[in-house]
Amino acid sequence: MIRLIIDVGSWTTKIYMLGCGVVLSEATCVAVQDAGDGVTIKSFGDDARSLSGRAAYNTRIINPVCEGEVVQPRLLSALLAYFLEKVEVTRRKAKNCEIMFIVPCSASEKLLDIYRNIAEELNIGRIYFTRTPYAALIGQGVGLTPAHPVFTVDVGYGKTEIAVFSLDGMISGFSINLGGGNIDVHIMDLLYEDFSIKIGALTAEKLKNVVGSLLKDDNKMTVVDGRDASGGAPSSVAINSSHLEEVIKLYVDKIIEYTRSVLAELPAEVSSAVVHGGIYLTGGLTRLDGFAEYFAEHLGVSVNQSDEPVFASVLGGCTILSSPKLCSALATLG
Repeated sequence: MIRLIIDVGSWTTKIYMLGCGVVLSEATCVAVQDAGDGVTIKSFGDDARSLSGRAAYNTRIINPVCEGEVVQPRLLSALLAYFLEKVEVTRRKAKNCEIMFIVPCSASEKLLDIYRNIAEELNIGRIYFTRTPYAALIGQGVGLTPAHPVFTVDVGYGKTEIAVFSLDGMISGFSINLGGGNIDVHIMDLLYEDFSIKIGALTAEKLKNVVGSLLKDDNKMTVVDGRDASGGAPSSVAINSSHLEEVIKLYVDKIIEYTRSVLAELPAEVSSAVVHGGIYLTGGLTRLDGFAEYFAEHLGVSVNQSDEPVFASVLGGCTILSSPKLCSALATLG
């Protein structure tokens, strides 16, 4: 039997195949072309995202998942069919396939139904669901017991998951629509306002990852190419870490504020366990230089940073799906 873990993020979809490891990590993106007789799909994944800002006038680049919610079920179904074919899971093989979908902490029954319908369309034999905080923590190699609660913060592109739980179940947890995507949009606005240069989302995301930092006095620098805001001619500007510091802090501070509010509401025994165990960080944004140190300093609690923050969820999903005990406690059959 083929067993897969699929984490459909707002920015990237990751697939882990038991026995093979991570077999796919591509943009959660579809390029569609508007025609007189309707809409046709041009490309998927990274190929579709590469057209961002370069597409023809009648081509649109669509993210079928936004802030953890499926906003275009039909396109997501087509995208997942493409991804499965890419990892050599044909429709005929899919009947003997077992898939665990990693869904947000706050996933509604409506969202789960969308995934159930997609699985049926793709002829998937059996599906499970597990929540992002569970998978991300297990993916860090953290052992869970019913008596020892843990605190995790997963900062993704469109959503941040904050949760406290043990093997006995969820104690406190919710999702907020804050993540790396907010920073990218703000960076685009910042360069327009301060440097009179227009850049696209891909350039903003790359800029954030290259020079973005929360370390004091960090001074990494890169040259950004874009379009002059007034004349439209090609233009370049040198950007260093200090230019982006306030933008990044604005959103990280908001995440810290929400995290602090969860800490403040915890029962004394749970709070004590968190103080001793620290907070576990996962998600792409936590890779920024100084993120863990900044988080710890402003919360007054030690933090544990994942070695694989981007892939922690699918790594954890693999462990859960492979263990009958963990699967029974942390997953539900779809």
